[in-house]
Amino acid sequence: MQAVQVRISNPVTGYSRTATTDAAGKYVFSNLPPNPYHLTVEAQGFQTLERDVDVRTGVPITVNLTLAVAGATSAVEVVGHAVDLLERDPSAHTDIDQSLIARLPLETSSSGLNQVVTMASPGVVSDSNGFFHPVGDHAQTQFSIDNQPITDQQSRLYSNQISQDAVQSMEVITGVAPAEYGDKSSLVVHIVTKSGLDQPAPTGSASLGYGSFKSPTGDVNIGGGSHRLGNFASLSGLRTDRFLDPPELEALHDTGNQVSLFDRLDFRPGGTDTVHLNVQAAKSGFDVPNTYDQILQTQHQSIATFNVAPGYSRVIGSNTLFTANGFIRRDHLTYAPSANPLNDTPATVSQDRTLTNVGAKADVAITLGNHNVKLGGSIGATRLHEQFTFGITDPTDSAFAGADGNFDPTLAPFDLTAGGSPLAYDQSFTVKQQAAYLQDDIKAGNATLNLGVRFDRYDGLSPATLVQPRVGVSYAVTGSRTVLRASYGRTMETPYNENLLLSAGFGLNGLFGESQAVPPGRRNQIELGIQQGLGRWLVADFGYFNKRTDNGYDFGVLFNTPIAFPVAWDHSRIDGFTGRLNVVEHGGFSAFVVMAHTNAIYSPPGVGGILLAQPAGDFRIDHDQKFNATTNLQYVFEKRAGAWAALSWRYDSGLVAGSVASLEDALSLTADQQAAIGFFCGGQSATRDLALTSATCTTSNFGATRLRIPAEGTADDVTNPPRIAPRHLFDLGVGVDNLLHTDRAKLRLRFSVINLTNTDALYNFLSTFSGTHFVTPRAYQVQLGVTF
Repeated sequence: MQAVQVRISNPVTGYSRTATTDAAGKYVFSNLPPNPYHLTVEAQGFQTLERDVDVRTGVPITVNLTLAVAGATSAVEVVGHAVDLLERDPSAHTDIDQSLIARLPLETSSSGLNQVVTMASPGVVSDSNGFFHPVGDHAQTQFSIDNQPITDQQSRLYSNQISQDAVQSMEVITGVAPAEYGDKSSLVVHIVTKSGLDQPAPTGSASLGYGSFKSPTGDVNIGGGSHRLGNFASLSGLRTDRFLDPPELEALHDTGNQVSLFDRLDFRPGGTDTVHLNVQAAKSGFDVPNTYDQILQTQHQSIATFNVAPGYSRVIGSNTLFTANGFIRRDHLTYAPSANPLNDTPATVSQDRTLTNVGAKADVAITLGNHNVKLGGSIGATRLHEQFTFGITDPTDSAFAGADGNFDPTLAPFDLTAGGSPLAYDQSFTVKQQAAYLQDDIKAGNATLNLGVRFDRYDGLSPATLVQPRVGVSYAVTGSRTVLRASYGRTMETPYNENLLLSAGFGLNGLFGESQAVPPGRRNQIELGIQQGLGRWLVADFGYFNKRTDNGYDFGVLFNTPIAFPVAWDHSRIDGFTGRLNVVEHGGFSAFVVMAHTNAIYSPPGVGGILLAQPAGDFRIDHDQKFNATTNLQYVFEKRAGAWAALSWRYDSGLVAGSVASLEDALSLTADQQAAIGFFCGGQSATRDLALTSATCTTSNFGATRLRIPAEGTADDVTNPPRIAPRHLFDLGVGVDNLLHTDRAKLRLRFSVINLTNTDALYNFLSTFSGTHFVTPRAYQVQLGVTF
């Protein structure tokens, strides 16, 4: 029997792979992301055969294909356009494949995964340092990497991510998450990494690059193996003079570097068993950028990340799959103050903390007719060790004022200007968690039901237990290319682990006021949506979400440092809409648009944080944004050379910036702060050396170019808060993936421009939750590499 090639593909995501049949006519596709796919078989002397298959479970799916002799009459199901790929999943989600990831113009940084999520997913609001706000929340995001849950924060300030080059595909769930996901479920990023299985000829890439801000980069990716044993490894590194988004347009004291290694080993000891081992080791170190007002500061932070995650699966019979995963993950963060503590204002702080997460997860997936059942559970323990020092260098700062407005005498022992000594904090605690879940994905004609329930037990500083029903339904309207969906979920949102002990005042005996442990949040969430096929190449998806949460989370930064503390507000009300348009690749052109509108209103009082100021009433938090949208256009204009171009256009209407709500607030800023927001009165603008005063400004002649200050007397924390000015950012990428037109090793050249129009804008300003940060000015990067 001749060997026949079988191709599997998804036109919406761009995913495509081929397998060759063996002597018995068998073929295998392993490590497939959950998605609908097309199978295509072409063999000389036979008619081309096309079938579709929906992969929604890890249970192996058998698809028998029979080829008809060319010229014979045969009923062949031919599919392949966008309208045939309307998904009936009740949970709103976005599928992202490596074919898109590889061509997105990304800023040179250590947070490539976060940038991909921000640019390609609806409902995600971008923030500084690779951070994002998912569907109205601060950071309620879970990364599930080959079934390992990672719920600790993932950004340049907290941890080191795996390289985006190690990712085969991502499913980003923005709707109600199925019952198997807990802890943090506002956004779930389900990642399938690359594998070396079934690649007898090794494949991979290597490249070197250089960009603006003296930014060299390098990466090597290689995978290969037999049907029995395979390995994939990814090594990447960078160095730059603009590691963090600085509080000034010009990056001052902002040098950083990062190196990351990821390795995945797969082994099949038999026909029914599979073992894999993921290992990550990464380290980053960076200077903390200064403002001109704090030009003498020389603070530095470093993060070391280590992760080991073994996994095992066994096929039982023809319809059951058992899966078990174990993991240990450790982030060690150190923050060093300036050599002269008095150079740090209004206080000098240091930190040395570790966050070690150990756990296991196991489940059984069973396919029974129209039912796809999954039941399982998880156990975990997170060991927190927090060391922290604190010394006051400017006792006149309002942050240290007591109830009478004067310096709080309880802080006097730590006033370094009056002979005090720094507070030395050293505490440890282990947070334990247990969970069990049961869910069933049911096909019933044109309807799909997702029924589930989850039980969570959280044994932390503030223990809690919650039973959480999850229900979703979708319905495909016959003949209309329309899929309707609705879902409801009850969820328990667990507290952030970063600085959790300090935030709760654990071991401080009320030093920073009557601190209280940040309690788990309890949320009711609904999502309604419609998906529509338009013509042959366009898929549209729109959704409405509404979340009501007791104990709504955020973070509070400590002065002008990257050290942040978890905060829980009494309750929050979040709602809005999401939208996505996908143009399936046609004639070399493809495109997508994602958009969102988010209302995020929080209510005091708040607990946690350090030196937390209590608002007078309800307020829009800085996750709130009227509208944002990202448009990405890609075009392959010469297939043989793989020549392509990609353009991204990101629009943000501006986050809430509550610190400047009036002319009086603007006049109280320093000259440098006024210059940062582009403050002006009449025809005169502030500079960092010259502050504008009431002698120049009136209530009718003031404003700011980078901030929208409400008209005098109209500011309101809910109906009319100050906001960052709207911004349009354009990123351009061009490349040739086969410069020499070779068949095996291919020379690759790529060039990108971030912020093409050199837009001068802010992410945020004096935010209680994130500080002040400027967006990247125009930056160039060139990359030369080889793929094989």
